[in-house]
Amino acid sequence: MASAASSSPLHPLPQEHARDVAGSDQEGQGGRAGRHRDVRLLERPRASPRQYNFEGSYDIVRFFKEVQDAGMYAILRIGPYICGEWNYGGLPTWLRDISGMQFRMHNNPFEQEMETFTTLIVDKLKEAKMFAGQGGPIILSQIENEYGNVMDKLNNDESASEYIHWCAAMANKQNVGVPWIMCQQDQDVPPNVINTCNGFYCHDWFPKRTDIPKIWTENWTGWFKAWDKPDFHRSAEDIAFSVAMFFQTRGSLQNYYMYHGGTNFGRTSGGPYITTSYDYDAPLDEYGNIRQPKYGHLKDLHNVLKSMEKILLHGDYKDTTMGNTNVMVTKYTLDNSSACFISNKFDDKEVNVTLDDGATHVVPAWSVSILPDCKTVAYNSAKIKTQTSVMVKRPGVETVTDGLAWSWMPENLHPFMTDEKGNFRKNELLEQIATSGDQSDYLWYRTSLEHKGESNYKLHVNTTGHELYAFVNGKLVGRHYAPNGGFVFQMETPVKLHSGKNYISLLSATIGLKNYGALFEMMPAGIVGGPVKLVDTVTNTTAYDLSNSSWSYKAGLAGEYRETHLDKAKDRSQWRGGTIPVHRPFTWYKATFEAPTGEEPVVADLLGLGKGVVWVNGNNLGRYWPSYVAADMDGCRRCDYRGTFMADGDGQKCLTGCNEPSQRFYHVPRSFLKAGEPNTMVLFEEAGGDPTRVSFHTVAVGAACAEAAEVGDEVALACSHGRTISSVDVASLGVTRGKCGAYQGGCESKAALAAFTAACVGKESCTVRHTEDFRAGSGCDSGVLTVQATC
Repeated sequence: MASAASSSPLHPLPQEHARDVAGSDQEGQGGRAGRHRDVRLLERPRASPRQYNFEGSYDIVRFFKEVQDAGMYAILRIGPYICGEWNYGGLPTWLRDISGMQFRMHNNPFEQEMETFTTLIVDKLKEAKMFAGQGGPIILSQIENEYGNVMDKLNNDESASEYIHWCAAMANKQNVGVPWIMCQQDQDVPPNVINTCNGFYCHDWFPKRTDIPKIWTENWTGWFKAWDKPDFHRSAEDIAFSVAMFFQTRGSLQNYYMYHGGTNFGRTSGGPYITTSYDYDAPLDEYGNIRQPKYGHLKDLHNVLKSMEKILLHGDYKDTTMGNTNVMVTKYTLDNSSACFISNKFDDKEVNVTLDDGATHVVPAWSVSILPDCKTVAYNSAKIKTQTSVMVKRPGVETVTDGLAWSWMPENLHPFMTDEKGNFRKNELLEQIATSGDQSDYLWYRTSLEHKGESNYKLHVNTTGHELYAFVNGKLVGRHYAPNGGFVFQMETPVKLHSGKNYISLLSATIGLKNYGALFEMMPAGIVGGPVKLVDTVTNTTAYDLSNSSWSYKAGLAGEYRETHLDKAKDRSQWRGGTIPVHRPFTWYKATFEAPTGEEPVVADLLGLGKGVVWVNGNNLGRYWPSYVAADMDGCRRCDYRGTFMADGDGQKCLTGCNEPSQRFYHVPRSFLKAGEPNTMVLFEEAGGDPTRVSFHTVAVGAACAEAAEVGDEVALACSHGRTISSVDVASLGVTRGKCGAYQGGCESKAALAAFTAACVGKESCTVRHTEDFRAGSGCDSGVLTVQATC
């Protein structure tokens, strides 16, 4: 691994701040008295066992009542291990403190805590009458999560088998009145649960027993993003193909993951190196906007499937391969009615399929045609008839002069620059998570040594990451981080020791905890075991091995204990105005702003910052790291809906954002904002950035397009959040150059342009039927219409 001086998204430390970073809190804080006050505050309780929070946005009963009020059904996925790109997959770190504890294996400590939690959730929802048998929306319950994926990697088959069968027995003992399911449990399936499928495709998957339904619990609409990865996009055509294939092959229930993208708010969310955004390329995006054409294309599909519900559930079926296993016709019959699916799994050619009535249907590559009457194609997964929307970000905040008015406060590192006043001492280098209880991303390792004279060395630290800062005698001398997936690295940085006592302070930081895989909770973090040593620069040999020195430990930063992010009245005098230092690590920044008017979603653009955490009105928006640029991957240069979609390996495609910040826009829910009064943003800038470049935007539809509309189609266009269509820019019947938002037109139809202009301009939405009249006088051979409007 490269040294601390190598290329890194963590900004280099400006020379003028080398001393200031550790010592400047003496200014404006009462000198030594201020520092001692901070030291007394450096006590923070660890999370307590069985202390559950169901307040506010954690109100699970209210959530299911909202589902019921919306006329929807729900699957209760208790877990309690849920993966979900959350620390430890949702399991609390305090479980590790219990004697004899082994996660997700047959042992009394874990099973006791799991049953306690499961019973608590079930009892709350029973009391609220949320299960289907009580008139509620919950139709299925899930225990555990994708356990079958890790069973054979746990090195104890008997314990794993006993555990999963115990899970099923414990769950059924709850008497919830609805079936229990287990996803991805394809081997060693307990007899009293329904095993289900998760993945991009589940048409070739079938449950272990013939007497249970075929259920798809997670149809992945996209993929999560890591700090060094671009954005994943799964096309509307491909996901529609997967759904149609699933129901063609006797699927009974399908659930999207995610249907509504989200945000991993808060420091504790996100597995290692997962970004704060969890948009997942979902039909409803992270901000709650409709993502078109995916939303509309899937809505059209489900409307067709809904119209066939009775025959699909109760009819007989017959599969017929049409000369090749890649082409299949499935005919459902019930009484005197019939419905047909025609699937073409070739990814490079369309096929002609002739049905029993003699009619021939052209089925595009990698698509499914659905004929609810076995005569007329009502839907083809490759033909998108719905609107495509281009989302734009507009300036959304009235700011002072050229930008937000910032104040700042240095993080007080002085108490951590010696090895005094720690929580405890140990003559070894300890594992970070067990030591800190995950109270904070940060754990200080501090030691000292006596040295004769002045000498230069290389400080060598071996760590399991995820990042590391090194201070010697109060000065920041090095920093490094682990690239995604490689959580072991070595930092070597030059240091100079003086005569007498020298202090070495190492700040180890995590960026989310492991959340998936066998024995994930055993993955270490921090400088566990080391070695930490000083290397002679001439002989390149170890001069001092500090691994077993007396190390003092302290979790967290002074600003965390002081809760600087809450901007408490008693602490406001600590903020400094005037010239704002930029690219200064370990610095707090604060600004006030007015909430944008209207209802459009609000985002903060954090481009220019280094790495840290952001809060608005005390609400944690999550970790930011816009200085981390996404890798350049081949998938950014090719995109074709045809063929298997994959989130890794050679199958990656349809990526965007290569060589761009992994994430720069952060969702600020309007529920976090106060209308008509100042709102406060607080940043903790760990790596060093420029807060003066931060800005706010609103997000809405900028351009609305309809593509590939055929004669007879109803062409619908819509803006969002009260915006109206200001112009119709393109109405083309020929080949159109460019893409939605930047179409250049082709063979223009004056009649179509006039019709759409009259029906749409000044309205939030409009619908126009594509007729033969649009071709009159246009000289266009094509009857396929493309329309673009501006919102």
